[in-house]
Amino acid sequence: MTLSPRSVCVFCGSRTGARDIYAESARATGRIIAEGGWRLVYGAGDVGLMGLVAEAAQGAGAPAMGVIPQHLMSREKGRKRLTTMVVTEDMHERKKVMFMNSDAIVVLPGGAGSLDEFFEVLTWRQIGLHERPIFLLNVEGYWDPLLRLLDHVIAEGFAEPALANYAAVVPDTDTLAQRLKAALS
Repeated sequence: MTLSPRSVCVFCGSRTGARDIYAESARATGRIIAEGGWRLVYGAGDVGLMGLVAEAAQGAGAPAMGVIPQHLMSREKGRKRLTTMVVTEDMHERKKVMFMNSDAIVVLPGGAGSLDEFFEVLTWRQIGLHERPIFLLNVEGYWDPLLRLLDHVIAEGFAEPALANYAAVVPDTDTLAQRLKAALS
């Protein structure tokens, strides 16, 4: 019996963003996944940061599972060279399939979709549905406004202080590599 490799789910932008460091971090994350011997689970797009993560991961030898809702196939240019491709009915099913097929979650810079994905897995963690590690890659402080918001939510009594510990904030891809290795060993 062959065991499947551990899997890292990556949530990130379908655009590359305004700074080159975002693209560099996406490529480095893909290479980290491959070097760890892990499988990439991601949104199946061939655009933006998600396309760069997949290209780097697969280019370095990682298997990749892409999960995309039917209505985004043309917009996100579903990657054709995947180890596994799952086409879902809607976005909610996409998030669930990605989550169910992962051992750790990494959130890179992104927009509303990445925030939605992050808050879904954070909420599931908060209510005790999982204990998977969640890593926010805080490239040059990208997630600082989000972290201030979470602190505000806690300070205003809408969440327990433990909420701040459910996602580990990592400042760079070197730290991400170390934390993923520790979490998935």
